Amino acid sequence: MAKLNWGMIGGGEGSQIGPAHRLSAGLDGLFSFVAGALDHNPEAGRRYAQELGVAADRAYGDWREMLQGENAREDRVDLVTVATPNSTHFEITKAFLEAGYHVLCEKPMTMTVEEGEDIVRIAQKSGKICAVNYGYTGYSLVRHMRAMIARGDLGRIRLVVTEFAHGHHADAADADNPRVRWRYDPAQAGVSAQFADCGIHALHMASFVTGQEVTKLSADCASLIESRVLEDDAMVNFRMDAGTVGRLWTSSVAIGRQHGLSIQVFGETGGLKWMQEQPNQLYYMPLNGRLQTIERGEENLSPEADRATRVTIGHAEGMPLAFANIYTDLAEVIGAKKEGRSPDPAANLYPKSEDGLRSMAAVAAVAQSGKEDGLWVDARPPMFR
Repeated sequence: MAKLNWGMIGGGEGSQIGPAHRLSAGLDGLFSFVAGALDHNPEAGRRYAQELGVAADRAYGDWREMLQGENAREDRVDLVTVATPNSTHFEITKAFLEAGYHVLCEKPMTMTVEEGEDIVRIAQKSGKICAVNYGYTGYSLVRHMRAMIARGDLGRIRLVVTEFAHGHHADAADADNPRVRWRYDPAQAGVSAQFADCGIHALHMASFVTGQEVTKLSADCASLIESRVLEDDAMVNFRMDAGTVGRLWTSSVAIGRQHGLSIQVFGETGGLKWMQEQPNQLYYMPLNGRLQTIERGEENLSPEADRATRVTIGHAEGMPLAFANIYTDLAEVIGAKKEGRSPDPAANLYPKSEDGLRSMAAVAAVAQSGKEDGLWVDARPPMFR
């Protein structure tokens, strides 16, 4: 398959997420980084893009200039990654989808459910891919977890428990730090802070591994640093469409927790546990059996796990490799579209606009439930009810 052309919006110098995307997109030699509008400061964006090897005529000052410039080219980008502030995701993603580009958008995909439904409809109408970067689903053993559950190794799933709790915003003295403050400002973050930032990763992971969707939820939200308008801690109970019960905790004030994403799934005949900070091991307990440790890279794993395994057994697997699996999925599906063939079925695991929409519906439901003392709320987007 010929290399695909890739462009990036946002993720400029000093960005937290930009380097991870550039490393991930380039890891397998499937994409060439050929265009970018990397900074809100046009000149800084142009300069940094050229430092990264982008030609001067494709180092753009902003996303509108990039859209106009790429539209005029025969070798325009095949995939655009949107890694800008949350409030800009909808406008940029919509514009590029409507112009016929495939898009990978950072989460959250939009700021509202209505915007999310618009994106789903546009993607469906255009036939273009709109993926959302729930990148942790790219881990090999997360995909093996999904495969085990799908083939019935755990029987009917009764309970899923998932967390994404860290302590990096626990210092009240950081209240005016601009890198922290915007996350708790409704004008910039929307109706939710910690759940919209981290909790939706945990909720999407629950749906991804179980193959079920969340139907309703009840939330207890708290601003434990009192100056914050939006929550920095939330406990969410949820129900899924095949009857599974869910428990989710997310926090940004859990001192001593670092990354904090983990998931446990309990079925009639077994249980599984995986933690992002120790991604090489998946723990499996069959009913009335002994605890087993499944190692990434060992023999006789699922095709989904094998496809997502990159380094030999015993070596550490990191977040950029998980993100790279999302890019590999997208390269396979985009390449198949261009070549008129069917893609590898295992490549269809990338998170889609429908997943981004469901996340926004859950964010809105958590915000509503939190304000109403844990009232159970329908967590489905209106278009999926």
